[in-house]
Amino acid sequence: MVSDAVGQALAGLPGLDTHCSRTRLVLDRRTDATHEWHYLDSGAELERLGVDVAGTILAVHGNPTWSYLWRGLVSASLRAAEEGQPAWRVIAVDQLDMGFSARTGAPRPLAQRVRDLADFTDSLGLQGPVVTLGHDWGGVVSLGWAVDHPALLAGVIALNTAVHHPADEPIPAPLRVAGTRGVLAASTVATPAFLETTLSLAHPALDPDVKDAYRAPYRTAGRRQGIGAFVADIPVDAAHESFDELQRIASGVADLDVPALLLWGPADPIFSDRYLDDLVDRMPHADVHRFEGAGHLIAEDRPYADAILTWLGDNAARLTGDDGEAPEPADDDSPAGFSPLWAALDGRRDDDDVAIIDMATRGGGERRVTWRQLDDRVRCLAAGLARIGVRKGQRVSVLVPPGPTLTAVVYACLRIGAVVVVADAGLGVRGLSRAVRGAWPDVVIGELPGLAAARALGWPGIHISVPRLPTASAKLLGVSHDLSSVAALGAGAPLPDAPAPDDPAAILFTSGSTGPAKGVAYTHRQLSALRDVLAAHFEVTGDTGLVTGFAPFALLGPALGTRSATPDMDVSAPRTLTARAVAAAVRASDARIVFLSPAAILNVVATADALSDDDRRALARVRTFLSTGAPVGESLLAAAAELMPNAEPHTPYGMTECLLVTDVTLDGIRAVADAADRGVCVGSPIGTNQVLISALDADGRATGPLSAEPGVLGEVVVSAPHLKTSYDRLWLTDRQAVLDTPAAGRWHRTGDVGHLDAEGRLWIEGRLPHVLATADGPVAPVGPEQDLEGSDQVRRAAIVGIGPHRLRQAVAVVETVPAVARPGLASPELTADLRQRTDLPLVAVLTVPQLPTDIRHNSKIDRTRLSEWAERTLAGGRMGRP
Repeated sequence: MVSDAVGQALAGLPGLDTHCSRTRLVLDRRTDATHEWHYLDSGAELERLGVDVAGTILAVHGNPTWSYLWRGLVSASLRAAEEGQPAWRVIAVDQLDMGFSARTGAPRPLAQRVRDLADFTDSLGLQGPVVTLGHDWGGVVSLGWAVDHPALLAGVIALNTAVHHPADEPIPAPLRVAGTRGVLAASTVATPAFLETTLSLAHPALDPDVKDAYRAPYRTAGRRQGIGAFVADIPVDAAHESFDELQRIASGVADLDVPALLLWGPADPIFSDRYLDDLVDRMPHADVHRFEGAGHLIAEDRPYADAILTWLGDNAARLTGDDGEAPEPADDDSPAGFSPLWAALDGRRDDDDVAIIDMATRGGGERRVTWRQLDDRVRCLAAGLARIGVRKGQRVSVLVPPGPTLTAVVYACLRIGAVVVVADAGLGVRGLSRAVRGAWPDVVIGELPGLAAARALGWPGIHISVPRLPTASAKLLGVSHDLSSVAALGAGAPLPDAPAPDDPAAILFTSGSTGPAKGVAYTHRQLSALRDVLAAHFEVTGDTGLVTGFAPFALLGPALGTRSATPDMDVSAPRTLTARAVAAAVRASDARIVFLSPAAILNVVATADALSDDDRRALARVRTFLSTGAPVGESLLAAAAELMPNAEPHTPYGMTECLLVTDVTLDGIRAVADAADRGVCVGSPIGTNQVLISALDADGRATGPLSAEPGVLGEVVVSAPHLKTSYDRLWLTDRQAVLDTPAAGRWHRTGDVGHLDAEGRLWIEGRLPHVLATADGPVAPVGPEQDLEGSDQVRRAAIVGIGPHRLRQAVAVVETVPAVARPGLASPELTADLRQRTDLPLVAVLTVPQLPTDIRHNSKIDRTRLSEWAERTLAGGRMGRP
């Protein structure tokens, strides 16, 4: 139990179960002094419930918090036990000189704090299995205990902490300021400034009562001595007394082979992604989840307790020592006879035919690169990168526009086993920075705009410029090498061993059209499988030739062993592509296949009047035309087909996680034009790919078993040889993507909603977050949108919901023909026309000049944003642009 004074201080603190509050006297074996510890312990409550305890979570707070930080985990674990889930005892300590534990008046450097925790657990007679949990400097202390107690240790969990800081980097600025002589005592002890600053780091802001609860043990300067001592104990250099202990812990962490979970708030000004990357390097087996937008107080910002309990459940067998029989390895769904992505390039290394044509050069004209030149450049860059220290498994962020240089850099990285990180410039500076910092690359290769952004925004890694820079410019941008010097270093040098098929190869970021862009991890085997399915399905040979106006496919020409041309356009802005530019690229490359994004097609069709007779003759030689990235309607595909009259138009369905899933031709779309099915038909699975549906429940959640039953509305779930390995550092997202999918093979919940028809064709009807949970059941938006787009007065339409869950009401937001100048309510005539076109009741029709879409495709409508805008607008808010 606790003393009356402590009990009185704890009474009424929001969210704290005081039944779990305890104090005990613990002997400090170094000094023989006895100190009173305060801690939270759910053991007695679990005993009262009469449940078997699976193990103990030993939770350690940082500075300047206390065990109150873990109140959510204490409560959540008890609720889980009451519901019959595995019962984990939670012991959350107040470190000495902190919280409501004793003020010792003695220095407590890191080594002593690790010993303190051992003294405490010894006094409890703590038995295994134990999972340590720590935050901030409590993470270091908890990991120190973990290293020292291998017999008891079952797993480790850490939130925003660090066990190592690079010697050539200053410690984070807030800690530098707080630790400055003359500032330390004033900011941490004499005043509550350090405490208040820490509490202000929550995203969103803490409730005032919760803030006051954190202040409770630190009301006076005398009770804040430990806060100042913790800051003073940060080992800023090798001369600091805690430096050696931190080094010992860091080395020990790298030797841990127990399950590990790292939960991170990337908006932390103290423990940035730099420290997460270090921990991942030391524990590459760890499950990692970055909560985008969360900061230092991640335990307040996000549902960390749910994440921890989920992870404990997933890893129960290993954590509790009940492994049973090892699970059977998943079936290898990759084709036999693996060949690396660069195999065709190797095969044509002595070929002087053209491999790449770049029509988008700065000075106009075109640039041609032969197979021999490309192979030589790739080999020189690969060997040069290896000579400057780029190793297998290191991440290389590539900020280079599509073209021969990007192709050479990517294939060079793949050849030495470096992991290529590709994020689209269409994400914008903020989104691109978030993606690059999240991936935390070891190397950044870029043109001047990318390198300037990297320097200004503090992106990590060795910086390599594409052009050779003057010495002053290179220093200003933090550039240590340029591609020419790297290639010169590699000329004639041997290449390192090639990576294995299942080694990591690339992290490709999603468009960000459905939330923050996610890094999608691929192995070499999966990239090669993508090449193989593309070659087989579209009959690509060395003589085929490609025109690629869609960034993801701009790199595949060398992999397919066929020449490729990039038309004159900004590939990151598809709307810049014109019909004449496509014709010029086809003419220059004699290509038989053209890849375009849906947004690019819109402008190509819109600029078709500028085509000359020679342009039209060139386009008539195309035999296959593809548009992928988002579903394309029959009218747009037909308009493009008129420009390439001898080509078979295809619109494959896929996503960054699995680029080619199904395929449908223009004839296939027309064949189902009169079908009763709602949505966009995207065809049948390609090759050995599989598509199943998980039915929606009344809440609009995909909870049904996977099925191929026709006509069932649900989430689209796919499997393919080239399906991604995982999301990068998004363990919870990755877990959700494979939840309740078959154990055999690899599967992915796409987040798309649709159904299969009687012939096994897939129809897409929207995105899972955009489903309206109405009183009559779930409604997907695309079908009603198609109804409205049948009006001559509507260019594009979006159906969004307003009102309470399960009582959502449908609102139509439309682009009109001609376009309106500003947002507003539709005219009574248009509203009446649209209401009679669809069976879905519409409570309102709003008109906008342009619907908000993603940049990469300019076609994926942001219905979530529109829904929030419509809700505000119809509630009487200002009629601004959505």
